[in-house]
Amino acid sequence: LKDIQFIRSYCYNKLELIRFDSNVGKYVGYTELGVKNAETWNKDPSQIAGMKAQREGYCLNNVGID
Repeated sequence: LKDIQFIRSYCYNKLELIRFDSNVGKYVGYTELGVKNAETWNKDPSQIAGMKAQREGYCLNNVGID
């Protein structure tokens, strides 16, 4: 279960702007706007904690379903 990864991507017009990756533990921006937003979101500990909790709440609870 340790190799399970939660990824949330934010896209616009088929272009990925920002991604949260549970293995990295922070947001990563892929465009100028995405980098600015990632920097802002990474400064908020509650935002990061909430996204890290998604791995357990979403991924780990649904492992046995498939």
